[in-house]
Amino acid sequence: MINQEKIKQAVSLLIEGIGEDKNRPGLLETPERIARMYNEICGGYEEDVEQILSKTFPVDNGQMVLEKDITFYSMCEHHLLPFYGKAHIAYIPDGKVVGLSKLARTVEVFAKRLQIQEQMTDQIAQAIMDYLSPKGAMVVVEAEHMCMTMRGIKKPGSKTVSMAVKGAFAEDEALRRQFFELLSLEKKLD
Repeated sequence: MINQEKIKQAVSLLIEGIGEDKNRPGLLETPERIARMYNEICGGYEEDVEQILSKTFPVDNGQMVLEKDITFYSMCEHHLLPFYGKAHIAYIPDGKVVGLSKLARTVEVFAKRLQIQEQMTDQIAQAIMDYLSPKGAMVVVEAEHMCMTMRGIKKPGSKTVSMAVKGAFAEDEALRRQFFELLSLEKKLD
C-alpha cells in the first residue's frame, strides 16, 4: 500500500517548496530516507488486528487483565507530526485470554497509521471487543503531541488523555475505579 516513489517525489517537492536545494549533499538521499521511514512508521495499514488477536488461551478466571504503560509513537493526521505516549488496556475475559504481547501489537497496528488519538483509543478498545469477545474493555491513552509542543501554542510537556470504555466497564463504575487504582498502584508502592 505504501508507495515509496510517490513519497520520494513528495519529499523532493517539499524540500524545494521550503526554499532548499534538493541537490545539496546533505539532502540528496533525504527523499529515500523519508520513504523508508514512512514505510516503518505507517506500516499499520498492512497489518491485520484480527490475526494478531486470534491466538487465545482458555481461562476459568474472569478477573480483569490490565497491561499498562505500552509505549507508542504515532503521526497526527492533521499536521503529519508525531504524537507519542503510553496506552493502558484492560479487559474482562469471558473464557479466553490473549498473549500479553498481542495487546501491545494491537496498539502498534493502530498507532502506525495517520491518526488522531481519540480515534486510535476507540479502535484499540473496539478491536479487543470484536476479536476477544470479553465482557468489557477499557483503554486509556496519554500522549504528547508535537503539533502542540513545537508549533502553534508551543506547550511542551502537556499531555492529552483519551479513554474508550466498552461493555462491563461502561456499565460498572466500580470496575472503572479498579482500573484507575491499578494504574496508580506503582505510585502507592513507592
